[in-house]
Amino acid sequence: MAPTITASTINSNHLLPLTNKLRKPIVEKMRRERINSSIEKLKSLLGGEFLKQQPDSRQEKADILEMTVYFLRQQHEESHKKSSCSTATDDGYSSHNQCLTPMD
Repeated sequence: MAPTITASTINSNHLLPLTNKLRKPIVEKMRRERINSSIEKLKSLLGGEFLKQQPDSRQEKADILEMTVYFLRQQHEESHKKSSCSTATDDGYSSHNQCLTPMD
């Protein structure tokens, strides 16, 4: 069971360092819970991307973060291409032609 921090412990000057020692594991546990929760949310948001890369393996936290960075980079590059192509129409046909993707 986790130790309880009382008001008398906080108000007592000579017990203040002990309070910080008792509080640190609680704060650390809350921080880890926030990290784990956020990683799980990322995993659920990008579920399809994970299945494409590693369909049968368990993803570690580092894998989830790497895939998130990869996915966000792709999204950023695509949005950058779209924004540069939309302004290319003002420059004329030759500039706009560079934004077209080849047909297979």
